[in-house]
Amino acid sequence: MAFTTEERYRAYADWSPEYIEKIKKNTESSPWRTNFHIETPHGLLNDPNGFSYFNGKWTLFYQYFPFGAAHGLKSWVHTESTDLVHFEETGTVLYPDTPLDSHGAYSGSAMEFGDKLFLFYTGNVRDENWVRHPYQIGALMDKDGKIEKIDKILIDQPEDTTDHFRDPQIFNYKGQYYAIVGGQNLDKKGIVKLYKAENNDYLNWTLIGDLDFANDMTAYMMECPNIAFVGDQPILLYCPQGLDKEVLDYGNIYPNMYKIGQSFDPENATIVEPGELINLDYGFECYATQAFNAPDGRTLSVSWLALPDVEYPTDAFDYQGCLSLVKELTIKDGKLYQYPVEAITSLRTEAQPFSNQETTNNVYELDLTIPANSKTELVLFANKENKGLTLTLDTENGIITVDRKDCGQAFALDFGTSRSCSIDKAETSASIFIDKSVFEIFINKGEKVFSGRVFPDADQTGIAITAGNPTGTYYHLDYGRKTN
Repeated sequence: MAFTTEERYRAYADWSPEYIEKIKKNTESSPWRTNFHIETPHGLLNDPNGFSYFNGKWTLFYQYFPFGAAHGLKSWVHTESTDLVHFEETGTVLYPDTPLDSHGAYSGSAMEFGDKLFLFYTGNVRDENWVRHPYQIGALMDKDGKIEKIDKILIDQPEDTTDHFRDPQIFNYKGQYYAIVGGQNLDKKGIVKLYKAENNDYLNWTLIGDLDFANDMTAYMMECPNIAFVGDQPILLYCPQGLDKEVLDYGNIYPNMYKIGQSFDPENATIVEPGELINLDYGFECYATQAFNAPDGRTLSVSWLALPDVEYPTDAFDYQGCLSLVKELTIKDGKLYQYPVEAITSLRTEAQPFSNQETTNNVYELDLTIPANSKTELVLFANKENKGLTLTLDTENGIITVDRKDCGQAFALDFGTSRSCSIDKAETSASIFIDKSVFEIFINKGEKVFSGRVFPDADQTGIAITAGNPTGTYYHLDYGRKTN
């Protein structure tokens, strides 16, 4: 259904149980429900929020509009995990139910303080003239999942920004707590603000300044900025909406990018010696990535596998969006690597040598080696005519291409059907995770990544080798969740 503005912001209590049951059943009838990725029972899922470690478990919220495939009155839904692979919803929800978040609990982060989890997020508020007022606010969640809102604005909109000011991320650097917030200055250029928690009190924040990271100033808004560290090196991840393609070309409606710095100078709000701007993911769907430094020393990230302002085939089933696998971030030879956490191997139930084959339900992993000086072409989600998702790994010319034009239901055609990136001309590995309607492809154990959605036809369940001689292993995966 098409939602009016009134419907998008209708109070949760005003939706009937009959309506909820109807869209839930419609969602359940979808042929594209995933097996081991986080999805909603119905409605729209977008940004991962509050990724953290609390009460002996991994915590991950997702932003949620329960009433259909539309962006409306957002809440946060809490999930938790013991292994970063199996996430279960707990029933805890951060609702937009106060004057400081009346029109949506927008994105944010979380950190454990004592026996409580501090949730730091943007309260979206509209006045009677529909003027937006973004408030950076907080809440505390106890070990039983009870949430208590903090009844004050923690960071108000600065005078030198527009109402596009959101997505606070709290992080610890050398024992001091800081936060960054994405924004738009009065010249309508994207910026990132850096704040310091006075006396390490999460209720009191002082502005240090605009973050200096060699900002090219071509984007009109910086969404979902994150700083995470690998050793002493800061990684700045952000979504520069409107980035000039002469700065860095990208195919999606909005990009998710990163820069690696040599060090972090918080007193001067500076990423020291920032490297080049690089595309975080070369696929079709990867946005709003959230990363944090885990207490066990790992640097972890997770992304939304969808994009704003794009319609998806699942909209007809009253749901949209999923989250990526959780990935560990490392730096090797100055390059950022992203690879699923080791626990993903727990999903493997059987292994066999890789070959042309039929799968039962498009839920599997491939671990492949591509010879040097060769051209390999695979078709995933293949039908009998070998139409599906085409993956070309050309180690002779040093290029990888993913093309989804022949894979089921077409969508987002304004942004093209193929994506490519360069690789070294050498033997190359490809780790491929397929989950019903999701693909995540990791080249050379995460040196380059392609993520995206496809919505295959019922007969597109095969794997075809149409060129080359790749070798490797096929693993069937089983999360333990029922699949269609």
